[in-house]
Amino acid sequence: MKSDRTVRELKRAIAVRIAIKGKLYHEISKIWRVSKFFIGYWKKQFKTTGIAGIKLGYKGSKGYLTSLHKTEVIEGLKNKEYWDFDERVTYLEREFGVSYKSKHSYYELLSLAKIIWKKTQKINPKSEPELVKERGNKLTIF
Repeated sequence: MKSDRTVRELKRAIAVRIAIKGKLYHEISKIWRVSKFFIGYWKKQFKTTGIAGIKLGYKGSKGYLTSLHKTEVIEGLKNKEYWDFDERVTYLEREFGVSYKSKHSYYELLSLAKIIWKKTQKINPKSEPELVKERGNKLTIF
């Protein structure tokens, strides 16, 4: 098996390989912490379908945004100085017909755009510079 395989595939392959070499199932199950059924099942799969039989069948789900659309959204986020979360949700829904169930997916887009959404503002929009200066002048050092 190649090294880029998942741990589950690797565990299956190693258990099958050791079983084929003649090691007893209960010894394999102790070493690899798998059941005897696990070893027998994956050995049978390997013998009937070859290496493809022990590979993971699940390939993941298709993303809602194509890579081109995702790039467009990320560039749009990068080019905007200030943005509103609800505005972004509406934009994705209107432009691409995408509405995620959880906010985590939206946060991933922000992360890909290298935007930290928990960032504080550099300047307090409610501050009055004159009052701040005046207060600073009135402070006395003991």
